[in-house]
Amino acid sequence: MNDASKKLKIDGIVSKFFLSIAIICASVIVFIVFFIFLKGIRPFILKYPHDGQIYTASLGKFILGTVWTNYNYGILGMLINTIYIVFIASVFAFVISVLTALFIVRIAPKKLGKSFEMVIELLASIPSIVFGLFGQGFICPMVRDFAGAFGCQTAGGSSTLSTIIVLIMMMIPTITMLSITSMRAIKQDQINASLALGATKAQTDFKIVIGGAKSGIFSAMILGIGRALGEATAVSMVCGNAAEGPVFNLFGITRTLTSTMMLGLHETTGVDYDIRFTVGIVLIVLILGVNLGLNKLRKKMIK
Repeated sequence: MNDASKKLKIDGIVSKFFLSIAIICASVIVFIVFFIFLKGIRPFILKYPHDGQIYTASLGKFILGTVWTNYNYGILGMLINTIYIVFIASVFAFVISVLTALFIVRIAPKKLGKSFEMVIELLASIPSIVFGLFGQGFICPMVRDFAGAFGCQTAGGSSTLSTIIVLIMMMIPTITMLSITSMRAIKQDQINASLALGATKAQTDFKIVIGGAKSGIFSAMILGIGRALGEATAVSMVCGNAAEGPVFNLFGITRTLTSTMMLGLHETTGVDYDIRFTVGIVLIVLILGVNLGLNKLRKKMIK
């Protein structure tokens, strides 16, 4: 066997190995989704004993209902709350993250930029529970005092605003790190050409650096939004978990899809347990829809 044949054989083995890994990963994802789907449709099929009667969840009430209590499950209010909170958090996180990335890449001295980058990497590795504890111990009291200054009341600071602030903090590291990578991929020749043609440094930074990196920045935003939509622990600790919705008052307590899935899991049987898998189906559909929509928008922006 000559060297060329050996290389082809090795390439074939490596290709099959990576294909096997990809198939395993895809199979795991499909299995998880299939399992959640099977558990999620049970509340609308099975009959559960309740106070001497039989209870079966209504799909119409589940989709259109705005109250979430035992044996009265309505998801519309939580769905609107989730979209509302994530949208506001995404706007602020996106602006802060892109400007921070621009400062690190183009403005800050190398040592200072490196220090900022290390801090952001550290923030990205902090567990959700730590953000939740910080939210409970610092952000909620701050929001409570801020609301009090305007004559508003909050449930100890647990509110929509506290939830938004916590999500902003959690989204910034992800969006910033990926934005930094995208901005550093811009060739120095393009920057020099812009400056040579008479553009100011600010014009070059915004039109050449940010403009050239917009595809990567948009991808970073998609990942950041995905993290915000799927966050449960920290959100559950600061949102207050209102029984009704939607809630647009920034100082009012709220409830999201993920906080509902996490809270109230006392037993592993019954409709109260199974219905949370139904919420999981809605969350998967929401994340999938947002990702597809944003990716389509990203492709249009690049053209």
